[in-house]
Order: sequence, then C-alpha cells, then structure tokens
Amino acid sequence: MKLHRFLPRVATFLLLSGAGIASAQLATPPAGDYIYEGGGGSLRVKPNGHFDITTVGSNAHMCTLDGTIVRGKAKIDDTGCVVSFTLKGGNVEVGTNGSDDCRQSCGMRASFEGTFIKPTPACADKAVAATRKTFKRQYDARDYTAALGTLAPVLGDCGKTLDWITTGRIRNDLALTQFKLGDRAACLKTLEPLAEDAARTDQGVKDQYPPADADSILPVVRAARTNLKLCRG
Repeated sequence: MKLHRFLPRVATFLLLSGAGIASAQLATPPAGDYIYEGGGGSLRVKPNGHFDITTVGSNAHMCTLDGTIVRGKAKIDDTGCVVSFTLKGGNVEVGTNGSDDCRQSCGMRASFEGTFIKPTPACADKAVAATRKTFKRQYDARDYTAALGTLAPVLGDCGKTLDWITTGRIRNDLALTQFKLGDRAACLKTLEPLAEDAARTDQGVKDQYPPADADSILPVVRAARTNLKLCRG
C-alpha cells in the first residue's frame, strides 16, 4: 500500500479542520465588561450581542464605536469597517478588516484594536476604586500594615488592566506606606518605574509627553519626587 495515494485526502482533512478551528474562534464574547490591556479603555457586551468600545490613546485622543456582533463580526454603520471578535481564553482580541473607514471611529493617536481582558472581580474598575477608598481609611487611621495589605495586591494582580496614571498613583501610595513602616528599600523599589520621570524637571516632563499626557502625569511625578527624597533619606 502506497502512502502517497492518501496524502491528498489527509491534506484536505487538515485544511477543513483548520478552517473549522479558525471560524470557531470568532464568536460573540460572553456578556460583560472587559478592560483594554493597559487600562486605556473598555469593551461592554450585552446578552443580545450589542457592544460598545471606548478607548483612550496618547494625548487624550479617543475611539468610540458600537454595533451588534453576529458570528464574531460587526459591521459599523454604513461604512466598510468590519470589526472582528476572537475569543482567547477569557479575553477578547478585537481586530478589523483593515478598512480606512475604521479610523473614522478614532482620533489620530488612538486605536481600539488589541486585547480586552476579562478582569477578575478584584480588578474590575469599581472594585479597585473601593479598595483604594478602604486603603485611604486605613492609612488615615495610621494602620499602615493593614493599608499596605489592602492595596499591594491591586498593583500585583491588576497590572495588565490598570491605566498608567492609576498605576503611578498606587505606586506613590504604596511607597509612602512602606516609608511609614520603615521599609525604605521597598519604598525605593516600588518607585523605581517612576524614578526616570521624577529626575526630570516639570518642563522636562512636558517636553517628554504630549500636552494632555503631561498634565495627567505631572502630579504623579511630583509626588514621586517627594517620596523618593523621603525614602533615600
């Protein structure tokens, strides 16, 4: 029996199977809220397949779009833009058909393509906000050990879904708490990602970032400068 006689059938089977797998990935995501990786936006899917996306890019440029997902795709209004939704584990990969019409939903420095993450309950926006409020109560009561235990898991567990400004604020809060607990080494390590900007002048920060981004990050940088001085002694 010669093997080559069976190769065409095997090849056909593999091609058909591959096509089936690819199409199975495109689907309407389960209803719920998803966070754009890096924290700069959200995807909301309703049980009927209606979705809306909002993302924020550099210099506060935004994307906003909505529609209805059918078999993993959504045509945007009367344009040539088709948005695709690919399930990857519990997350959603959003792409397009490459049409220039898809840019009509966005400012110049913004995009909605990429990964939207299904956050754990503790990392959802409302949960993070509630945790930060609890931290502040504990910190103001000078219960620094409890405050550290409350806030540290947010930075450790939610890094992929926190936006950069919130991340910077949390780092400052944690670092100051570590300083209050006498752990200067931990304080400096927590602030390490902010140290480069903190070493710049305010004007240097403004030169480094687009105007809207500079305005957002400057309070974080100024706090980091103060905290670094405290922890360096």
